[in-house]
Amino acid sequence: MTDIELARIPAGTVALHDARRERRWSVELETFEIGVYPVTQGQLGELLGETASHPRRPATDLSWLRAIRFCNAASEWEGLDPAYTFEGDEVTWHVDADGFRLPTEAEWEFACRAGSTGPHYGPLAEVAWTSADGVTSPQDVGAKLPNLNGLFDTLGNVWEWCWDLLDPARYGDYRVFRGGGFADDAWSVRASTRRGGAPRMHHDDVGLRVARGGFDAVDEAQGWSARADAERASYDGPTPPGWTPRR
Repeated sequence: MTDIELARIPAGTVALHDARRERRWSVELETFEIGVYPVTQGQLGELLGETASHPRRPATDLSWLRAIRFCNAASEWEGLDPAYTFEGDEVTWHVDADGFRLPTEAEWEFACRAGSTGPHYGPLAEVAWTSADGVTSPQDVGAKLPNLNGLFDTLGNVWEWCWDLLDPARYGDYRVFRGGGFADDAWSVRASTRRGGAPRMHHDDVGLRVARGGFDAVDEAQGWSARADAERASYDGPTPPGWTPRR
């Protein structure tokens, strides 16, 4: 398989916020690795035995579940311990595994910001493909400038799946994607912007960037925990305006 180039991100702290719950908090992160580029069509196609029409463009139109399966397949190819196991559509992350996986939201934002505190790590026209460029599809990875971690396209080009649930009280099993895409206006292409979709959802502007790093823990790591997910899902207050009841 075409090598997945990783950058080592040193330990540090990232400030996060949840707009609906009006909550802000900080996450202390251990050292981890993350892809220098989004996973490309060529990498996905080579691993799955498919022909890639544009090998250097980000792989898109893949669901969160397929992204998870790609991570496991890449791990097995490289002789690493897969990070995930499945029971139907239920996925368990074995946080001590050394294989490829999706980044947590905290990891993704910390790696994207690369020490910056504003919405962008550089002038948007220079670092991100957005609607201002007038393109109609994802562009080859690495054509814009990287951030100070050496990562390309964390903003713009395609959104990137993360491990975390978006807002389980409101959206159930929806998972987060981050970063903005080629068709998005500047307002959406920010380091802090959160979007999400159902695990089987797929769009032409959503892809993935892999991470690696195992941790000495169970059901929690790098700003995520199964307990916190359960607490967020158990919301029983008044339903805010605009909510669609979950079925």
